[in-house]
Amino acid sequence: MSIRRFMIDSNSMLDGHATLGGDLFNHIVRVLRMEPGAPLILVDEKGFEHRGVIEQVHRERVIVRVNSSLAATDSSDDTPRLTICQALPKGEKTELILQKGTELGVHDFLLFGGRRSVPRIREEQQAGKLQRWNRVTAEAARQCGRRSIPGVCWFPGAAEAVSCSTHDLRLLLWEEEQARNLKSALTDVPCPASAIVAIGPEGGFDPGEVRCFIDHGFLPITLGERILRAETATLAITSILQYIWEKI
Repeated sequence: MSIRRFMIDSNSMLDGHATLGGDLFNHIVRVLRMEPGAPLILVDEKGFEHRGVIEQVHRERVIVRVNSSLAATDSSDDTPRLTICQALPKGEKTELILQKGTELGVHDFLLFGGRRSVPRIREEQQAGKLQRWNRVTAEAARQCGRRSIPGVCWFPGAAEAVSCSTHDLRLLLWEEEQARNLKSALTDVPCPASAIVAIGPEGGFDPGEVRCFIDHGFLPITLGERILRAETATLAITSILQYIWEKI
């Protein structure tokens, strides 16, 4: 039987022990019915893998004795790191994108408030939103067996998000691009070490945002004659790139 793997916050580690509470406690104790002596693997957001056993089960927390720790590696470390730069969509679509993107192997997510994004995040809401979004990627990583957790960052606008891009390959999904598709954009382009794809909200990119991305080296492309929903476009291009790079 395989050893259960769980994603944790490195702050839960102290003096060779990990203290786990909240949702993780509920999953380990109440769902999986794990007891003292059960082996498990803990992976933190810094990329370290900790192997240990449950030492104590209290009313609201589990104490794990860590026997060994080492840097965790994904089997995909030699393939391009893919970043999704996503303008905030409506409703629960953000969490869908984070969850499914994590399952498909996205390295990290840059979320930003697009000029045509319907939802708005006030400054006092940012910390809570980021905490929730990172919890979504951590849970998705645990569910699909990833060794690393994709990071999620938030930016107020496209200009702030694009300033973080130093990726080898930069693509902009733009519904007004007619000539250049993904296939032609990748023709004669060597496999990059890193790639980023910018995707707009339901109303598409504002012309000023398009200029901003192009000025920062992003190549506008189309995914065909049909206009896809924001979440569909994200998952479609992620799947296509992972297939091209032989990750799926």
